[in-house]
Amino acid sequence: MLCDECKKRPANVHLTKIINGHKTEMHLCEECARAKGELDFFNAPEFSFHNLLAGLIHPEPAGIGMPVPSSPYRAPRKCETCGLDYTDFTQSGFLGCSNCYADFRQQLEPLLRRIHGSTRHVGKVPGRTGGVLKIRKDIESLRAELQKHIASEEYEKAAEIRDRIRALEGKLNESA
Repeated sequence: MLCDECKKRPANVHLTKIINGHKTEMHLCEECARAKGELDFFNAPEFSFHNLLAGLIHPEPAGIGMPVPSSPYRAPRKCETCGLDYTDFTQSGFLGCSNCYADFRQQLEPLLRRIHGSTRHVGKVPGRTGGVLKIRKDIESLRAELQKHIASEEYEKAAEIRDRIRALEGKLNESA
């Protein structure tokens, strides 16, 4: 595909903009994209993964440039298993081992809450992991469905769901 602007070089920058519900797409070569200022976002010195992560880890509640009060996020600590320092995590964004989640729990929970809105995974369960996790998810969704049927006084449907929950709980106990 050739660049939409110069029609000479191959397009390697693909932009999609949605403004007021109107979607436009452009396919530009790097030179034309740079000339139109579409690559400035990536060249801005203040935009980097490190700055993004640092902003999430150390939010500036008083505003940009204002001093940040001391917080538990800044407490220096090391993972007992791999020796990763929390400061190293804030700079790289990578934890060293699975034990880091437990050792840095106090610092990670508020961060995960800010990013995902919760510290508990409530999304889809991959089919290949299935097993106990899938059964627990099914029980959880059936309980929500059960409450809806009870609220709407559909007791026969509620009883069917109750029996399905019991069957799944039985499976869960067998696998434990």
